[in-house]
Amino acid sequence: MIVIVEGCGTNIASIQFALKRLKKDFLLSSDPILIKQASHVIIPGVSTAKRAMDQLAQLKLIDTLQSLTQPVLGICSGMQILFDWCEEGQVNGLGIFSDKIEKLPIKQNLALPHMGWNTIKIRDRQHPLLEGIGDNEYVYFVHSFAAKINHYSIATTEYGMPFSAIVAKNNFLGTQFHPERSSKVGERIISNFLQ
Repeated sequence: MIVIVEGCGTNIASIQFALKRLKKDFLLSSDPILIKQASHVIIPGVSTAKRAMDQLAQLKLIDTLQSLTQPVLGICSGMQILFDWCEEGQVNGLGIFSDKIEKLPIKQNLALPHMGWNTIKIRDRQHPLLEGIGDNEYVYFVHSFAAKINHYSIATTEYGMPFSAIVAKNNFLGTQFHPERSSKVGERIISNFLQ
């Protein structure tokens, strides 16, 4: 059973619609027991890192999420809180990825948030999450903070600076963009995650 973690993001409805399109059963839950028993866990986004971490602390889910061994996918701010530290709210994350999330630079003719369609570049063509995904595929972003390219980056993009579009470490995966809103490319990424 797929579990969407309740309480740390607001893009839940679009994730639910994406899973329904794939004909997958899922639960929305903040119950540590159900989350631990899940086959796959999705941490939603569209929040601030501080709000998400505060809610996870209140729900007593931080230790639970850190200890998961099944596939875990963090989306947007759900990806960002997988890192050690987030500049947005000056808050410690879950510490899965030993790096930090920083604000994108404000550059002439580039507005924040970075919102809309942008292309990704693949760095790790062998990673199963990226099966069937090529360079310069378009995905949908909405964010003002990002992780610099690091050794966890399996795909990148650029907006004012290059940054991580997809990160992976063991069973933990994160997309800075919204696969649930990224048409067929995003659907393929979610399907790959569930396989």
